[in-house]
Amino acid sequence: MSQVRVLVGTRKGAFVLSSDGARRNWEVSGPHFGGWEIYHLKGSPADPDRIYASQSSGWFGQVLQRSNDGGKTWEVPGGEPVPRPGGPPAGKSNKFAYDTSEATGKPLTTHQWYDGTPHPWEFKRVWHLEPSRTDPDMVYAGVEDAALFRTTNGAQSWEEVSGLRGHGTGMRWQPGAGGLCLHTIVLDPTDPKRIYIAISAAGAFRTDDGGATWKPINRGLKSPYLPDPEAEVGHCVHRIAMHPSRPGVLFMQKHWDVLRSDDAGEHWREVSGNLPTDFGFAIDVHAHEPETIYVVPIKSDSEHYPMDGKLRVYRSRGGGNDWEGLSKGLPERDCYVNVLRNAMAVDSLDTCGIYFGTTGGQVYASTNAGDTWAPIVRDLPAVLSVEVQTF
Repeated sequence: MSQVRVLVGTRKGAFVLSSDGARRNWEVSGPHFGGWEIYHLKGSPADPDRIYASQSSGWFGQVLQRSNDGGKTWEVPGGEPVPRPGGPPAGKSNKFAYDTSEATGKPLTTHQWYDGTPHPWEFKRVWHLEPSRTDPDMVYAGVEDAALFRTTNGAQSWEEVSGLRGHGTGMRWQPGAGGLCLHTIVLDPTDPKRIYIAISAAGAFRTDDGGATWKPINRGLKSPYLPDPEAEVGHCVHRIAMHPSRPGVLFMQKHWDVLRSDDAGEHWREVSGNLPTDFGFAIDVHAHEPETIYVVPIKSDSEHYPMDGKLRVYRSRGGGNDWEGLSKGLPERDCYVNVLRNAMAVDSLDTCGIYFGTTGGQVYASTNAGDTWAPIVRDLPAVLSVEVQTF
C-alpha cells in the first residue's frame, strides 16, 4: 500500500507526519530541532528516504540538515551553513555582504532601494530547498538576501548560481515585508536547464541555460505601489506553481492578483475572477488535473487572516476565473490564522490529497481533492512550510 509523509516546518522545529494510503490515521514525529525555525523541509523525488531541512536561528545562524532515513535521524553534511562568496568563515557571523559575482566579475557589495539608498547584500537564511527530480544529491537553495545556490554532493558543499545576482536589475530589488527572499524555485521536468524563481519583492525570473543568464518574466504584472506599476522588476510575487505535465503553464499568487501564464512566463494575465479577495500567499495545482488550482485568500495585505473569520480554500477547475469556496470541515467562525507561501502541498495518490498548515499550528488535509477537510494535527507552533512525499 502507498505511504504518505507530510513534512512540516514550524517556528519551533520540524515535524514528520506519516500515514498509509488511506490517510486516516497519522503518526507524528517531532519536534526535530526543537526551538529552531525550520523555514523549509523538502524530500528528494529521486530517493524517498532523503530529506533536506533549512534550520535557522537569530542567535546561531543557518544550518542545513539532511536525513537519509525518512526523518528518523539527521546530520549536517558539510558541518557548516551554505557557503557564500567573500563571506567570513562559517560560524563567525550570520550576516555579511556578498562580495562579487562570478558571472560579471564586478563588485556586488551593495544594491539599492527605489530612493537610491544603498544596502549591502547579506546572508540571513535559506527560505526554500528544491531537490532535483532525478539526482538525490543535487539541491537548489533560495536564500535571503536573494540569491540561488546549488549543491551536487548532498549538501556537503555549495556554489552560488551567480548569474542571477549578476542580472542588471539586481540593484533595483527591494525587500517585501518578510525580507529580500528567494522563496520559490520551480524546476522544469522536461528541460534541466530551465528554472523559474521568485523573489519578494523583485518578481519572477527564468533561466534557460542552467543559471548562467536570467531574464525577468513579469510582463502583465501590475503593482500600483511601484513608481512604475508595470516595471520590469519590483513586483511582490508570493508563489509560483506548475503542473509537471505542462511545464510551460504557470500559476502565480501575487501581492494582490492571481495570474497565469501559458508561455513559460513571457506574459501573464489575471485569473482572480470571483475570488472574495485576491490577496494570499499559497497556490498549488492538483496532481492529476493541470487546470485545477487551489488558493487560500486572506483579507488584505495588512490583515493577514481569512475574510469574516471563516477559513476557506478556493478551487478553480478551469485554470482560474471561476472559483468555488471549499469549507466543509474548516472553521466557520472566529478563525484568524494565515497560510504562508510554502504551507500548501499535494500528494500524488489516485484521489489527490491537498494539505495546508496555518500560523495557528493546524495542518489540514483533504483526501478528496478539497471537497472535505479534517485536521491531521493541531497545536503545533506556527507552520512555515508543508511538503508531501508519496511512495
